Amino acid sequence: MPEVIAVRGGLRMARVPEAAPHLRGWVVATLVGAGLLLGAGATFAAESAAREPGPAAQALHKLLDEEWEWRLREFPELATTTGDHRYDDRVGDHSGAAVAARRQHHLGVLKAVQAIDRGQLVGEDRVSLDILAFTSDLDVRTDRLLLEIAGGRDVAWAAEDSPLRVNQMAGPQFYLPQLVRATRFRTEADYRNYITRLGRLPQGFVDLRTQLEQGRAAGLIPPHASLERLPGQFGPLLEKDLAKNPLYEPLRKMPEEFAVPLREALQKAAGEAITGKVVPALHELRDYLASTWVPAAPLATGAGSLPHGAELYRLMLERYNTTRMSAGEIHDLGLREVARIDAEMLAVKKESGFEGSMEEFRKFLRTDPRFVFHSAEEELAAFRDIAKRVDPLLPNLFVELPRLPYGIRAMSPEEGNNAPHYISGALDGSRAGYFEANVNNLAAWPRWTMEVLFLHEAVPGHHLQIARAQEIPSLPKWRRAYNNSGFAEGWGLYAEGLGKPLGLYTDVYSRFGRLVMDAHRASRLVVDTGLHSMGWTREQAIAYLIEHAQLERGFAEAEVDRYLVWPGQATAYKVGEQRILALRENARTALGAKFDLRRFHNAVLDHGALPLPVLESSIGEWIAAEKTRAD
Repeated sequence: MPEVIAVRGGLRMARVPEAAPHLRGWVVATLVGAGLLLGAGATFAAESAAREPGPAAQALHKLLDEEWEWRLREFPELATTTGDHRYDDRVGDHSGAAVAARRQHHLGVLKAVQAIDRGQLVGEDRVSLDILAFTSDLDVRTDRLLLEIAGGRDVAWAAEDSPLRVNQMAGPQFYLPQLVRATRFRTEADYRNYITRLGRLPQGFVDLRTQLEQGRAAGLIPPHASLERLPGQFGPLLEKDLAKNPLYEPLRKMPEEFAVPLREALQKAAGEAITGKVVPALHELRDYLASTWVPAAPLATGAGSLPHGAELYRLMLERYNTTRMSAGEIHDLGLREVARIDAEMLAVKKESGFEGSMEEFRKFLRTDPRFVFHSAEEELAAFRDIAKRVDPLLPNLFVELPRLPYGIRAMSPEEGNNAPHYISGALDGSRAGYFEANVNNLAAWPRWTMEVLFLHEAVPGHHLQIARAQEIPSLPKWRRAYNNSGFAEGWGLYAEGLGKPLGLYTDVYSRFGRLVMDAHRASRLVVDTGLHSMGWTREQAIAYLIEHAQLERGFAEAEVDRYLVWPGQATAYKVGEQRILALRENARTALGAKFDLRRFHNAVLDHGALPLPVLESSIGEWIAAEKTRAD
């Protein structure tokens, strides 16, 4: 299964003339951007530039710069992912002392935020303070709740270090191969940094095991049904055959200018570190998970079965969708959306001419040969064809686009049947973003799912949104790298609705595919709140997804297990999309003939990711500015 990379340049345009037609703990994704700001960005940038920074602005800028540098030092893997390679020889310190210091840091940031007079700030500075106030408050409240769950015991838990962070969706079995892909391998120093990092990994696994054991003692473990696959996911990383171990991959493709003795020395050092240190340490971690952690997991499902579960779930809902909607409000929104989409799916099925039941239609779509790919190469080529058709039409929907290109490549085999996803590029533009297609299970992702998947994960979804933020020069680096699920996944789902002006959804099956994805996200509101707040069983949730999201049973089981280990995250998509749609209609009503959809889209994206309440304020200011803008 070759890893074919096709870096595309279709988004290199930095500005489109006005006349031209056209996302466990603190989540960081390296986001996107472009040079000149228009729409809301231009207004805020002009305000900020009009004044010399006062004491409040100076204090904020210092705080933002310090917070960014602290995060890079504290989480070296994050630095590597964002394209900052100063810490490529390090791993994050998750010892008890380091985590305790992290909790104190969170308190210090919140105190510093509260000391800044917001009334003395303008433009992007005011937005920056609002975002930092939101994140620091969440971090402190999360830290406090985790300590309450620990019952006064001294634990190595903080907002970024919950024992719930290792599961079948997340953990070293996934982040290590992804980290290798993000690491720079150009010079001898790059390779030696990597070898040093390999040697430091085992202590990180020891610290992780301590955190998990503390979680077991406190009853803070995800449900058993979701964790059964976890130990087996470590298989590729446990390969002693270096030719098969993803951690050795960079040593097989070294720069041609390296002399043979240097290549051999680096290969030997890396091989010894992997087989002599990393693999044995991962074996111990995997054996602990299999023999102790997973067997100790509760049979009960949902956050309600965890210590302080109701409060934990409320906090997770706020963290992921960035609103304070109650579980009941979210559940009711889901029921309304599911009913609407159910009716639309029936209409599209009728339009297709299929006369059987919805269940029979679903089986037809999953089994008819015309919808099934026969090779990884065929699937990748089909996604690249979509990209070639969509890229030239993006100026119809945006005033300004990011320069950063994106590629389409195969998802790594160790990720199994995970959903197709986006891997962000480097913050400095030195590494492109990638849409990774799942070619490990061709039958699971038929042709009628392609267009909606591409729109969400690539453009105008995650790549465009993330790359746009990375390239906005007026934003501090902390802002350009900040992300949250409510904004990012809300935008991704909103982007799925932009297919028609981009030349997609021209056949009835792709339109049905779009509705299936929409129904899936709406069903998540119902199922996530049902599981974690309303006593739903795992089987009840699976049955709901099969009936309303049109999922096959195996996929529905995997989805429910995802929601069980990631409380609240699944609500972000539909909550975020609904807020963006409401803001668009508010703007259309308020501006009338002056409403420009292209300018609205840039107004949403030109501040980088925002908590949804901050986005609402931002669009409100943009609407006021648009009313006075000369045509």
